[in-house]
Amino acid sequence: MGKGFFHVPIAVNEPIKSYAPGTPEREEVLLTYKDLYNSKMEVPLYIGSEEVKTGDTATMHPPHDHQHNLGVYHKAKKKHVQQAIDSALKARSAWADLEWEQRAAVFLKAADLIAGKYRSRINAATMIGQSKTVFQAEIDSACELCDFLRFNVEYMSQIYEEQPESSEGAWNRVEYRPLEGFVYAITPFNFTAIAGNLPSSAALMGNVAVWKPSDSQVFSAKIIMEVFKEAGVPDGVINMVMGDPEMITDTILASPDFAGIHFTGSTTVFKSIWQKIGNNIQKYKTYPRIVGETGGKDFIVAHPSANPEQIATAISRGAFEFQGQKCSAASRVYLPESLWPRIKELVAKDLESIKMGSPEDMTNFVTAVIHEGAFDKLAKYIDQAKKDKKAEVIIGGNYDKSKGYFIEPTVILTSDPHYTTMETELFGPVVTIYVYKDADWEKTLHLVDETSIYGLTGAVFSGDRYELSKATKILQNAAGNFYLNDKPTGAVVGQQPFGGARASGTNDKAGSKLNLLRWVSPRLIKETYDAPTDYRYPFMGE
Repeated sequence: MGKGFFHVPIAVNEPIKSYAPGTPEREEVLLTYKDLYNSKMEVPLYIGSEEVKTGDTATMHPPHDHQHNLGVYHKAKKKHVQQAIDSALKARSAWADLEWEQRAAVFLKAADLIAGKYRSRINAATMIGQSKTVFQAEIDSACELCDFLRFNVEYMSQIYEEQPESSEGAWNRVEYRPLEGFVYAITPFNFTAIAGNLPSSAALMGNVAVWKPSDSQVFSAKIIMEVFKEAGVPDGVINMVMGDPEMITDTILASPDFAGIHFTGSTTVFKSIWQKIGNNIQKYKTYPRIVGETGGKDFIVAHPSANPEQIATAISRGAFEFQGQKCSAASRVYLPESLWPRIKELVAKDLESIKMGSPEDMTNFVTAVIHEGAFDKLAKYIDQAKKDKKAEVIIGGNYDKSKGYFIEPTVILTSDPHYTTMETELFGPVVTIYVYKDADWEKTLHLVDETSIYGLTGAVFSGDRYELSKATKILQNAAGNFYLNDKPTGAVVGQQPFGGARASGTNDKAGSKLNLLRWVSPRLIKETYDAPTDYRYPFMGE
């Protein structure tokens, strides 16, 4: 077989389509939406070469029309989870041994399929199952997933290129082995791209995976598996199981071959999993890699020199796009007294113009929250804010779940910077504002840093470069993705590697070389051409 030092195609961010009235992509996605919405989907478990239908099913419903039945997904029993582990381990040897350029080609093909023939299908499925507007679906399920796949291939080639120096008479080289075992991927409902990236990034580096998508994202997860199958991901390399999350996790963490977890979800769940891994540490053949991106209580803080129009837009977009259901969403805001009246006026004007409803109506900016549990939690916090003396609902505050789980974009004003909604992650279209005295700018920066257990994203607005510099230093540990004069959402693969520390995760930066390095176990090989034949060194001479 011929060999070569191969150069992968240079990764370029997938262009975002506009879906403006009259565009072909708008027509196509609406037709696909109607087709998927009016047909019944059955989602099996994907275990090796089999599509397993257990008979134990749960129904899928659009959050914006929860009485509409989209079909069912099958739930795994413990034996199916074990079968998925066995299937992964059976596939491991051949997949790990496959030339890296062949693995790269599989996932580059997957990216092209998503950018092309599957684009409207994966976008429409995300709009229906996760209640995303077409633009939020486009930047997530189509563009970001393409970007993850393509940039990961480029980063993989860069990792393989990194080699140690060699001395005279010897050749030092490093090979980047897959982990010895299998990787467990747990993905959230809110980003289809994350759902595709967590199992595939590990698989790209030669690993095999058992993937558990969120119950609330299964509708689009099936499309991801269809893409992977067509792209040529071999049977058993990525296995998908759904069902009781605790049973699935406990079964997987009990396996001696568990080699790592790639997780995005809640901080509480991640800490629980970490604890279980620690309790099981004596069982494992190797120390498992633990990679997680969890919660956030993301901030916007403005200096008196900032532009009120920019801040207002950052609040309207940063807090309310995708109903605030982003781990990066702006949920606590610190504004100076001098700017507050103007910003309040602008945000109120924005929210008066916002329409809410089904994503099929593309004039809507806000749709439904993901499920009834999220709706009830948010309604409870809004109702409490209406009663509390330290808080006031100044915009929005209405909600209705008769047809869909609709929460009106809500702005709470508080006199207490430690009020519960300034500290608790709500994961919904609710933002809380604290107004500080202009003279307390530096004090407020320390307040921002010390208020939250999280450290994911944050934004500072200022027209004064000295104050931007001051904020950057004081807030050094407050956010892993830190934005100057921009909203704290919208990280782009290849441009802003994403992740945070503190209670927000391990900060392994999804969509970067740093993340891929977690899925390899390097081996140093030193080859000596003429090995010594005498143990004596020159210093030992008479």
